[in-house]
Amino acid sequence: MFLSRLTLDPAHPHARRDLASAYEMHRSLARAFAPDADTAPARFLWRLEPDRSGLPGNTVLVQAAQPGQWQALTSQAGYLLDLQANKSVATERLVQPGQHCRFRLLANPTVTRAGKRYGLHDEAARLAWLQRQGQRHGFALLAAERAASGRISAAQGARHRHITLDAVLFEGVLQATDAAAVRQALVAGIGPGKALGLGMLSLAPMPAVETS
Repeated sequence: MFLSRLTLDPAHPHARRDLASAYEMHRSLARAFAPDADTAPARFLWRLEPDRSGLPGNTVLVQAAQPGQWQALTSQAGYLLDLQANKSVATERLVQPGQHCRFRLLANPTVTRAGKRYGLHDEAARLAWLQRQGQRHGFALLAAERAASGRISAAQGARHRHITLDAVLFEGVLQATDAAAVRQALVAGIGPGKALGLGMLSLAPMPAVETS
């Protein structure tokens, strides 16, 4: 797996546009994972990181099974302030059976009723959703909290169809009960709205002293 960190310059008009629109951000990032305009991009996940105040900042994390070809963005003078590209992450080493990890996940907690998906707004219901995702993706929650929440609204397509999703930033500690399933979740993401910057699971292994 490869992890990239992009810091955009809000003074650049294209960067400002992308920071204001999850749809436009996805379109720009997708250029790094498609060989040409006629080819669908390879799967990737991304997340706009919060700044120190907790509000959306100008740093984007991108996670993918293959390295990104970032020339498409670096060729735009002034678009990026900084690029840390394609750090190789060995998921087999990162996630071991029983491993304790700190995690961050910006997700869209939902429930499906009569074939229609609804956002969850109750705190307990959101945490219950996260617990169910853990059962599905091979981890147990040891601690979890809602670090932030908000809404993502994007217009896409020629008709500018609007999509609005609830976005909840979860942080805490998990334990890998099925390491292979957690590794798959790192690559595939968790929950809906992945094209709009949701579903990317980030892990940081905890030293043994912290898990005792």
